[in-house]
Amino acid sequence: MTISASPVSETPGGSHLTDVIIIGAGPVGLFAVFELGLLDLKCHLVDILDRPGGQCAELYPEKPIYDIPGLPIVSGQELTDNLLLQIKPFAAKYSLNEMAVALQKLDNGNWQLTTDMNTTIEAPVVVIAAGGGSFQPKKPPIPSINDFEDVSVFYAVRKMENFRDKHLLIAGGGDSALDWALALQPIAKSLTLIHRRADFRAAPDSVSKVRAMVEVGKVEMVVGQVTALHGQNGQLHSVAIKSKDGEVKRNVDCLLPFFGLTMKLGPVADFGLNLEKNLIPVDTEKFETSTPSIFAIGDINTYPGKLKLILSGFHEAALMSQQAFRICRPEQKLRFQYTTASTDLQKKLGVR
Repeated sequence: MTISASPVSETPGGSHLTDVIIIGAGPVGLFAVFELGLLDLKCHLVDILDRPGGQCAELYPEKPIYDIPGLPIVSGQELTDNLLLQIKPFAAKYSLNEMAVALQKLDNGNWQLTTDMNTTIEAPVVVIAAGGGSFQPKKPPIPSINDFEDVSVFYAVRKMENFRDKHLLIAGGGDSALDWALALQPIAKSLTLIHRRADFRAAPDSVSKVRAMVEVGKVEMVVGQVTALHGQNGQLHSVAIKSKDGEVKRNVDCLLPFFGLTMKLGPVADFGLNLEKNLIPVDTEKFETSTPSIFAIGDINTYPGKLKLILSGFHEAALMSQQAFRICRPEQKLRFQYTTASTDLQKKLGVR
């Protein structure tokens, strides 16, 4: 079951007051809204992307995920949609396509977050769920590649159908390049995989499948690199490829370079937290950072035994929420309840 559209982002430049500011609207940040919402805590999420879902929705929306409990197989976009549906009763606010650039402690004890669009959000608790920070694709050093981006050069596949009946050139030798070669080949008019060497840095099963498709002629493999792009108005007509046999010209409709991501912690690094190799140390009782009332959950944090899994982030969000309640509602007693048995929680979820 999915929702029809992403939540509406708040108008940039406004001032907001909430219980918890969540930096990062990936799966872990979204699930934190659920756990906090069960405790009647309101949330405001800030994300540099223009839609919720983080890497799952931005880079791998149609790629299957197999290790979410209770979901034998789910795509990145399906997981995002289901999380948004799950947290809909809690009416979280979103400031999307905005970067958190400054955080300061106010005289009243609250935090004030400012974005690059001059949006300000005040809350007693801040939760950093920013994954590895803001991410950017590693671009190949091809002249004028910027002129073709988002028209015929793509660093992510958001909708496979957009590539149907196209002559595709996929560049790279890692998991993403091979996974998308396997996924797009059945719908492409032709598919060529180019890598600077004949070996791959991908899962053995994917390597075997791609080599089998090369053998039967379904995928063409080229050892070399793209040196130039030719086209107009952003649309590729052909590319120049340099290989051991010299330079050749090949007609293509789309180029998909998959050379990984560059992760940047960004302004979060200036929030006064004790960082370890661009990660935020936390305690495993409540996932609070070295600064009281600032928490870090998901891939952005580090502690002994840390596993960078979505399901681990879900667990961290649940424990974080308990301490966040104590900070936001110091005059109230925390009552632990099960959604299966509590009529109060079921009313909040709209199922009773």
